[in-house]
Amino acid sequence: MRSDVLDGVQSDVQGDVRGFVIGDVEVFRVVEWRAPYAPTRDLVPGVGPEVWRDNRQALVPDHWEPGGDRAVVALQTWVVRSSGRTVLVDTGVGNGRERPGNALFHQRQGDFPERLARAGVRPEDVDVVVNTHIHGDHVGWNTHEVEGSWVPTFPNATYLLPAADDHHFGPDGGYGGGVRPDDRLIHEDSIAPVHKSGQAVLWDGEHRIDEHLTLESAPGHTPGSSVLRVASRGERAVFVGDLLHSPVQILHPECSSCFCLDPGQAATSRRRVLEQAVDEGELLIPAHFGGSGVVEVRRRGDALAFGRWTP
Repeated sequence: MRSDVLDGVQSDVQGDVRGFVIGDVEVFRVVEWRAPYAPTRDLVPGVGPEVWRDNRQALVPDHWEPGGDRAVVALQTWVVRSSGRTVLVDTGVGNGRERPGNALFHQRQGDFPERLARAGVRPEDVDVVVNTHIHGDHVGWNTHEVEGSWVPTFPNATYLLPAADDHHFGPDGGYGGGVRPDDRLIHEDSIAPVHKSGQAVLWDGEHRIDEHLTLESAPGHTPGSSVLRVASRGERAVFVGDLLHSPVQILHPECSSCFCLDPGQAATSRRRVLEQAVDEGELLIPAHFGGSGVVEVRRRGDALAFGRWTP
């Protein structure tokens, strides 16, 4: 996320742990922070102001602050308990990171480990870490600092990393081609230590975690962006990472966020995933939605629309 969209961000630390079930799979959300974030015209440039106004009732207060015309977003980790294992979906920003290109993330100090503990999770309990993609707000708690060195936060976990992102943002890809200087720092403090410890597993295309959980490539936001599908006892959900930053993208899936490296490919992935969510009755769980964070998607004629928001 760019530093030029961060002016005036304030954290909301209330309601930081919530949970629900999908068949036999338990899901808890652990919020690192939630805030009015970016001007709507900057976050999703293709969506006009009339879309926000026309959907005010659904968007305020959890997704839009109309007074400042800012989209409300959250940074959060999803704890998934499936088949006797504990899985984390994305790991937020982390503490003490050098992020000179991003004022909000630079040298941040938060209480995420304590919040994770409120969900009943100790670092040694985590079996699998899923990074839906390699951006700084999705991989930060992969590691923590011990005596001046970055080491994996979750010592017993396998870290599932999209191979395309690991190449693009790693040294072989020139750390994202040097477009964003922070990309080198992100890989060095949050990804490379996991490789060094032998806990990283690279995957591409599709990766089955267990009988309920399957990772699937959905490129565009980054080269390796992915979604995690959940299916258990006839109930379904899909964690979509950064395919969506705001509910207005359900109404206009052709519109990508300002953070998508390939907006056209991201729109194609978004449309495909949203259409499948409708067809298969999957709950939609994006990485950055405020409110309950979980919504149904429905068809309204030839268009897509919001369905029920989970309590």
